[in-house]
Amino acid sequence: MATTVTAPRRSLARILFGPPLSTADAPHQAISKRVALAVFASDALSSVAYATQEILIVLALAGAAVFGLSIPIALVIAGLLIIVTISYRQTIYAYPTGGGAYIVSRHNLGLNVAQVAGAALLTDYILTVAVSISNGVEQIASFAQELHPYKVQIALAVIWAITLINLRGVKESGRAFAIPTYFFITLMALTLGAGLIQLLTGTLGAVTPREFIEHQAQPLTVLLVLRAFASGCTALTGIEAISDGVPAFKEPRSRNAALTLTVLVAILTTTFLGITLLAHQVDAYAFEGMTETVMSQIGRTIFGEGALYVLLLMATAIILLMAANTSFADFPRVANFMAQDGFLPRQLTYRGRRLVFHWGIVVLAAMASLLVIMFDAETTRLIPLYAVGVFLSFTLSQSGMVRRWRAIGRLRPGEHAELHGFPVQHDPRWRLKMFISGFGATMTGIVMLIFAVAKFREGAWIVVILIPTLVFIFFRIHSHYKDVARILGQGTRWPNIRPRPVKTLVLVDDVHAGTIHTINFAKSLGVPWTAVHVAIDPDKAERVKQKWQERIGDEAYLTLLPSPYRNLADPVHRYIEDLLKEIPQGFIHVIVGHLVMDNLLEQALHQNAAIALNLALQDLDRATVTTVSYRLATRENGEGPQRVLSVSP
Repeated sequence: MATTVTAPRRSLARILFGPPLSTADAPHQAISKRVALAVFASDALSSVAYATQEILIVLALAGAAVFGLSIPIALVIAGLLIIVTISYRQTIYAYPTGGGAYIVSRHNLGLNVAQVAGAALLTDYILTVAVSISNGVEQIASFAQELHPYKVQIALAVIWAITLINLRGVKESGRAFAIPTYFFITLMALTLGAGLIQLLTGTLGAVTPREFIEHQAQPLTVLLVLRAFASGCTALTGIEAISDGVPAFKEPRSRNAALTLTVLVAILTTTFLGITLLAHQVDAYAFEGMTETVMSQIGRTIFGEGALYVLLLMATAIILLMAANTSFADFPRVANFMAQDGFLPRQLTYRGRRLVFHWGIVVLAAMASLLVIMFDAETTRLIPLYAVGVFLSFTLSQSGMVRRWRAIGRLRPGEHAELHGFPVQHDPRWRLKMFISGFGATMTGIVMLIFAVAKFREGAWIVVILIPTLVFIFFRIHSHYKDVARILGQGTRWPNIRPRPVKTLVLVDDVHAGTIHTINFAKSLGVPWTAVHVAIDPDKAERVKQKWQERIGDEAYLTLLPSPYRNLADPVHRYIEDLLKEIPQGFIHVIVGHLVMDNLLEQALHQNAAIALNLALQDLDRATVTTVSYRLATRENGEGPQRVLSVSP
């Protein structure tokens, strides 16, 4: 008996993604608060790299003299940030299963509104990847401006590198992104500290512009200030991520998630206000199309063009590039919830070899890549698309929490109940909590409307059209699944369960050891069978016929199907259609041999006809295809490893 090699198989998938994880390993993939801050906070933290800049770009339309308005605008944004954070802490405790705006909307506002929230969230996550990576590449180009023409190519490479890391699992991606996140936090603390010391000692310099722009200043209007406020509200993006990903935390999940959110917002608020203050003190400039970012200007003024300046740009670029990881953590989770409800393809509920929703990760990467190409990796062109979906999801989530607190307020003191599958009890502070959520919903709703109106011509119209379109698609998918379930569940219309005649066909490509293996399977069924060969090559067909007579003999008749157009599936399809007419109530059983190789690269070198035939015959209701695999295994003998046909005796 041949001895098979027992060493673990090496494959491209194992090298790229790591060894597969069993379902039982899922609890061990939960992450600590320290790692979670890196996984879920990078998006929110990265927004400080461009939120102040976006405020200044809008104010620049009225001239640099009004740049001082950036400070009161930033203070209002910081207040809104705190209110939204308090509301999302409530969501984390109320819905420990995660899902954020989608789950809150589904339970409190209904399935229809939930699809709007889902569309907004998915759009937000796709744009997060495109915006953060595009801005990260811009930060790199601020230092190495010769890379500016290659922004799109660099951005695409980064997207797919992050995709690969996330396909390796939540823990793997968390460890990979922990160091860059804390590196950025450290550099920002150093920058703010050094800038504050220089400001207090009177040694803080001013920006020496590398570029100038001349334009006709517009009058300062309320609408212009509101536009600047809305642009700066991009600092809020990403804070919903933790509420979407609560299940990724270690127990106690809600407590750990809420604490992580609090730490995140404290760092975010301090950094955002500090950067805005420093930008004003150093006379940073901003306008659309600029090649040096505000962050670069601040770092250059505080540190000069030495090592710390380079490290700051590196940290900023890395956190922006890594910010996409937040979306890779949350997009697949939200898509999974929606797919479970039947509004997205069921494939999005499947976990891959590393216990992540791999189809969601790949779809996110593909859509973000498309946006980067369409908008030439320009952050300012992508921002108008970005914020509408973000603030729509904020508004719906907090509105849903208002409904929830009203329902809890109807309970008597000490009374317990179940609300949408979650245990609840009377809360004496329900009015205060409802007010906070209601005020937050009102403010984020206003920001959303400002963005939609002010940025409509600049690209927000795309999202205004896209979200309703996505909702329509979601309901079409849901309708399809409902129709399929209804038809399959109509028991009264089932046909009688009784034996039917079956005609068995064995497809033969050539006569060899694999063919004998397939024939042995057909004979084991104990029914008559017929061999069929598609004569794509007439010369080969004659050789197959001769081999058949020599090695198989008259045991079964070999039918040759002519194929003048060298097509494999069509002649088989027509032949089976004719046979089905002869047995109106019967079945055709097609048996196809399939040569299995050790890896995908070797498999691609073979015809793989079984896969093509399965697809080609699936429209025939009474035709079924059985694939009989025969694998070339490796064995050891005195002359070294050799391949042999691995089949059962």
